[in-house]
Amino acid sequence: MSEEKQTVVIGAGPGGYTAAIRAAQLGQKVTIIEKQYFGGTCLNIGCIPSKALITAAHRFHDATHSDTFGITVDDVKVDLEKTQDWKDNKVVKTLTNGVQGLLKKNKVEIVMGTATFKDEKSLTVETDQGTKEFEFDNVILATGTKRLELEEVPFGERVLDTTGGLNIKKAPKSIVIIGGGYVGSQLAAAYSNFGVHVTIIEKESHMMPFFDKDMAKIVEKNYRHKGMDIITGADIKGSKTTDKDITVTYEKDGEEKTVTAEVALVSIGRKPNTDSLGLEAAGVDVTSDGYVEVSDNRQTTAEGIYAIGDIVPGVTLANKASHEGKLVAGVIAGENVDTNYKQIPISVYTEPELATAGVSFAEAKESNGKYKVSKFSLAGNGRALSLNQTTGFVRMITDPENHNTIVGAQIVGSGAPDIIHELSLAIEQEMNAEDISLTIHSHPSLAETIMDTAELALDMPIHI
Repeated sequence: MSEEKQTVVIGAGPGGYTAAIRAAQLGQKVTIIEKQYFGGTCLNIGCIPSKALITAAHRFHDATHSDTFGITVDDVKVDLEKTQDWKDNKVVKTLTNGVQGLLKKNKVEIVMGTATFKDEKSLTVETDQGTKEFEFDNVILATGTKRLELEEVPFGERVLDTTGGLNIKKAPKSIVIIGGGYVGSQLAAAYSNFGVHVTIIEKESHMMPFFDKDMAKIVEKNYRHKGMDIITGADIKGSKTTDKDITVTYEKDGEEKTVTAEVALVSIGRKPNTDSLGLEAAGVDVTSDGYVEVSDNRQTTAEGIYAIGDIVPGVTLANKASHEGKLVAGVIAGENVDTNYKQIPISVYTEPELATAGVSFAEAKESNGKYKVSKFSLAGNGRALSLNQTTGFVRMITDPENHNTIVGAQIVGSGAPDIIHELSLAIEQEMNAEDISLTIHSHPSLAETIMDTAELALDMPIHI
């Protein structure tokens, strides 16, 4: 017998569980369907565990590279099995259990299973107890993404996906990372800090092509200084695996070359998890790549069915998914909801860390002088000096013809993902450089660089 549901959320990742909780807070009776684990890719095999591994690698590296501070430590060792236990059981499990607790606290019904649409107003769920059928008023699709495979380098014992890369229990002597995007670039630093020789092969002309080139080039320079090999503008042609290593063949500038390493990590992106949902039966249109077509309020081509997060076109970020979850919950509740997607901060935990929001430097250069670009070096900041982290800058992009309104920002350096939010808020609220300049910042702090950059934008810099 079919059960009637008011709002059904499919997928309990950052977008899904946030949508479910907010919809419940707004008076909806909510059911959330999850087939594997709470928190999605982000909490289980992505954002959170990667940062835990990166943190552990930093600690190990700092212990062996602190001569500048007068600190010398002998015979430093890392037990990766213990590191993994901390990552999985202290960090990941705490957060995923917390998600379940929050859903229950907000009286969200939890169903473990796999959902498939029957038509535009009903779906089935395959559970361990059998098949359930739900009729619904609204559905929020939040099924996230799955790994992309590379035909030339098939997954196997010596070829890891990003999940396998996060779960290493013994550091290899060498690794070749195929793909210099978000995940590949971050894990490269972690492996290198654990003492692994790292080679990165990237198809584009520079690593992390979603950031401005000058930002990525600073990371590339630092990675080479750490002993990594960075190969850009290269196409993968094939691979050969033995019981001891893997050799990857690539083409660069018309010439084929090879790299041999103990293991390979394929990190070339992900694809939307939409092919098994039965979207056609529900009247939901998707692109040729499997992304769900949506309107500004995230409604699909089927009335009452919404889609959020990585399965819709745009940047694939957990913070975007969470925001869209709140947005759609508000739409369903009858609220007039709007958002400025330009203010979404994009961050990556490389060395140095990067963050960007709003108009990019490349876009500013193409504006024919419409925007003013102001750049302040971390070398002029007291806190950066005391941290021995002076590589990088804060860049602010303003509109002089509109009262120096802040329209974009980029940060390279320690703490970038944490201090970008002041600038995201400024973009969202259409604040100007004077608003930032008049805000008293804590001293000494990395955030003072934002104030200094604002004063530079006003042609009244103190520390330059």
